[in-house]
Amino acid sequence: MLKVGLVGCGGISGAHVPAWQEMDDVELVAICDIRPEKTERYDVAKKYTDFDKMLEENEFDIVDVCLPTFLHCEYALRAMKKGINVITEKPIALNEDDVHRLYATAEENKVKYMVAQVLRFWDDYDIVQQIYDSRKYGKLLSANMWRLGSFPGGGWNQWYYNKELSGLIPFDLHIHDLDFLMYAFGAPKSYSFKRQELPEQDYLSAVYDYGDFFVTAEASWFKAKYPFGMGFRFQFEEALVALENKELTIYDCEGNRIKPYSAEATENQSDFELPSANAYANELRYFADCVKNDQPVEKVTKESLLAVLKILNEMK
Repeated sequence: MLKVGLVGCGGISGAHVPAWQEMDDVELVAICDIRPEKTERYDVAKKYTDFDKMLEENEFDIVDVCLPTFLHCEYALRAMKKGINVITEKPIALNEDDVHRLYATAEENKVKYMVAQVLRFWDDYDIVQQIYDSRKYGKLLSANMWRLGSFPGGGWNQWYYNKELSGLIPFDLHIHDLDFLMYAFGAPKSYSFKRQELPEQDYLSAVYDYGDFFVTAEASWFKAKYPFGMGFRFQFEEALVALENKELTIYDCEGNRIKPYSAEATENQSDFELPSANAYANELRYFADCVKNDQPVEKVTKESLLAVLKILNEMK
């Protein structure tokens, strides 16, 4: 049974905590947040406000860092130096030096380290990659991706509003789509972007040129109270693959609309692998298996994270 401790009970913990608790071979032993009221919403036996005390009083196989961006590196280092495997929420860090420190510390202490880049484990995006790799609908021609919403609350200590602490829109939202592109298709031949940063509003539009195809991607924190939404359209020679209103649909050139997650498609489907609809559970399960079976973390590598970080810092 793997023993897990989690630090940071803000928004993303709402995806991580239940995912850990649903695993038969994992026990979420303890959680920690400096705001005790944040831990009360979870049914976990041990609750702490002091991270070091949590580490001292328990033996963990894994620590899950769900803290604000600027604290990822510090808390991951503290856990790894005690010989504990660590998974952190994205982004890994805001600068390359911290990335090198994290991986060097993991190597020195012979522990595993992973960043939770969730789209690498998201089935809708995985199907796009399966179609691209198989050429089932011909070559990819173009794509559009988006991640749009209203300006977020400031979070604990208003950290979201501070560029040096959060990285703003490039590191909060656009990182997801860029990371998927780099993971699925490699580095673009060239790219360009426009950024509009205003009080209580941040908008980014980018174009990635891969030679045979190009991708446009936009991310926003609107001042207007606009509901959050994310999606994509990937145009292949013989089909359009679209994620809109939380539903994936493949539109082919014969007028068919294929919905991979429908009951009929699931019963008869042989073209796509559909392991789980919960990407957060997928990524945590993957890391748990790496720890349990002493396997390398091959799906999220230092080199891939550095490549994404380089572009994001140009946008920052």
